[in-house]
Amino acid sequence: MPNPSTGHDVANRERGTSADEFFGGQSYVEAFAPGRVNLLGEHTDYNDGFMLPVATPQATTVSIGHNDQPVFELYSATLGCSVTFRRDEAAPKGFARYIEGCIRLLQERDADIPNLRIHVNSNLPLGSGLSSSAALEVATLRALRELTGFELNDRDLALIAQRAEIEYAGVMCGVMDQMASSLADSEHMLFIDARTLETRLLPVPGGSEIIVIDSGMPRTLAGSAYNERRAECEAAAKALGVVALRDVTDVAKVEALPEPLRKRARHVVSENNRVLEACKGVSPERFGELMNDSHFSLRDDYEVSIPELDELTALLRESDGVHGARLTGAGFGGAVVALCRPGVGAAAGAAVVARFNTGGGRHAALLLPT
Repeated sequence: MPNPSTGHDVANRERGTSADEFFGGQSYVEAFAPGRVNLLGEHTDYNDGFMLPVATPQATTVSIGHNDQPVFELYSATLGCSVTFRRDEAAPKGFARYIEGCIRLLQERDADIPNLRIHVNSNLPLGSGLSSSAALEVATLRALRELTGFELNDRDLALIAQRAEIEYAGVMCGVMDQMASSLADSEHMLFIDARTLETRLLPVPGGSEIIVIDSGMPRTLAGSAYNERRAECEAAAKALGVVALRDVTDVAKVEALPEPLRKRARHVVSENNRVLEACKGVSPERFGELMNDSHFSLRDDYEVSIPELDELTALLRESDGVHGARLTGAGFGGAVVALCRPGVGAAAGAAVVARFNTGGGRHAALLLPT
């Protein structure tokens, strides 16, 4: 371990070191949080809109114990990276910033946070659009809650996790990812109203099965056009004289906006309408049509898709038993999601991955069904 007086330190370390090995017999608490797959409602959360995510079986586990040195010592078994920083300094860029944000924001609430050793492990693929960052934040806050006894309900925990990502990682995210990681399960859709923070669990249409494929095309959310899209939506709302694009329900009302604000607003308004229709209870086939329309809107109006995601979703739509498919997450890479008849997901997904990967240099992988 580096000398605490030297400030923060980043070092490579063998990947896969277990929590028991990391803590060397010292006691620790452990908490986990899932990623999320969004079925409908993309880029609506920061517009006060509506979403329908589900939690993934894959999750991030954070283990936390006391440190006898006056530092925070972090280790990611997934990355094989150790980070150490003092209590009075900022963490270096990378996964430590998300954890630091959770620590600092609890300290703002007068939580008594001791010197810590923190072990992180995850089977969520990084950069795939399944919100590994939110899972890290939520799992960290859950572990801190367990270690310190600090009272924090699951909704407030999600809001703190969102602030950690915005204020410490520099990603101007909405609240969907953290709410889904904190409140969703893998058996239901979680309806989220970003303005009121109302949530309710809804059944997946007709008992359908979900397919998720990682395109193998990673993205860096903070370095993408995510923040640019958010600014464009704010400009569109201002031009329309509303607090947020959620307040517009008629798509025709955005047509007088200049480009690209017209297209950005058209996506958000139509996407909110798709979510609200789905929540009324629709057939699996209709839900699939809504997913297809969502992808086309994300591709053409919001311009966050890439050719590989378009190809994967097209292959899924051509597959027998698949009702519809779309990109999931912020776009610019990552994963796609499809809704299909029960029992056909594994075969359909594997066949699509095999066809896609024949393109050369491609490494798509089936994430769901596992």
